[in-house]
Amino acid sequence: MNKTSVALLYGGRSGEHEVSLRSAASVYKHIDREKYYIHLIGISRQGTWYLQNAPSTADEVLSIEEDAQMMISVVPGQGLSSHTGPISVDVVLPILHGTFGEDGTLQGLLEIAGLPYVGADVGASYLSMDKDITKIIWMHHNLPVVPFRSIRKNQTEAVGFTWNALLEDLKKEFSLPLFIKPSQCGSSVGVSRVEKDEAFQAAMEKALKYDRKVLIEPAVNAREVECSVVGNDTPRAFPPGELEPSHEFYDYDAKYVDPDGASLVIPAVLSETEALEVRTIAEKAYAVLGCSGMARVDFFMDRNNGNLYLNEINTIPGFTSISMFPLMCESGGLAYTELLDELISLALSKYKSRSALSFTIK
Repeated sequence: MNKTSVALLYGGRSGEHEVSLRSAASVYKHIDREKYYIHLIGISRQGTWYLQNAPSTADEVLSIEEDAQMMISVVPGQGLSSHTGPISVDVVLPILHGTFGEDGTLQGLLEIAGLPYVGADVGASYLSMDKDITKIIWMHHNLPVVPFRSIRKNQTEAVGFTWNALLEDLKKEFSLPLFIKPSQCGSSVGVSRVEKDEAFQAAMEKALKYDRKVLIEPAVNAREVECSVVGNDTPRAFPPGELEPSHEFYDYDAKYVDPDGASLVIPAVLSETEALEVRTIAEKAYAVLGCSGMARVDFFMDRNNGNLYLNEINTIPGFTSISMFPLMCESGGLAYTELLDELISLALSKYKSRSALSFTIK
């Protein structure tokens, strides 16, 4: 049997570099090497691509050896190449979280190179990464979201701007506490919960370190429910799970640093009706953004009235051994190894369908 050649990308320039190293190690451990030949490609924090030697499947974190002799080039229309020549790749499996991984930039590069890849395309990746635009699209399709405002950096630099005036304006619309987050960062990078007026400016300045647009939302006394979705034109959602953070909220440390940062409840303790609602909304939220391959859709469920709100969508969710995405898929009957098989199949199907389109006028 001829093996499918898979380029597994990991690392990258984002603040989630370390998470990617863990996710990729788990993918490498679970992928069926009887079916696939794996090219491991580590991307340094500076953005340079390097071909890697095969690690042990017992490794919990993949390393990146920055050997100049192993540098990889992406060649427009011709795929990947090393100093010894072209690298045969049937499909790319990007396990790159956050900026330069799931924001459409990588996807555009792979499109130009003519390479099939797992996950959302350029447009869906960008839309899903920008929380402000995501919510606007969801609202347009009558999907439930928490009220929000977005503030751009240039607004804070305008003549006459003051932080106090902005806060007072926001308080007319929302009450404290507020959540302040960069619009285009993942994994709670740069996110703050503001309980008091005096913490507002520092929280805004922190968020603006990571993005030029900031999302501001009122805090909701909520359960954090998540749902895995897999598919192209006909997405299917899996039984939802629930996070029970031990921190004030599910911040970066709770996700990746503190081993006791949160308890994972899979499946979530929901009624049959509630679980069906989560899955139905997750599929719609995924579809209206034009997602393909996979995503994890995150919800808030208001503890006071049971109302369900979409929070965000992650088009390259965590793939570590304790990540919610693969665990929820497994809960729904799709084991980790079979999940990878399906994602690769969906990527090749999407590429075949797109390749059948005409891009020239004849």
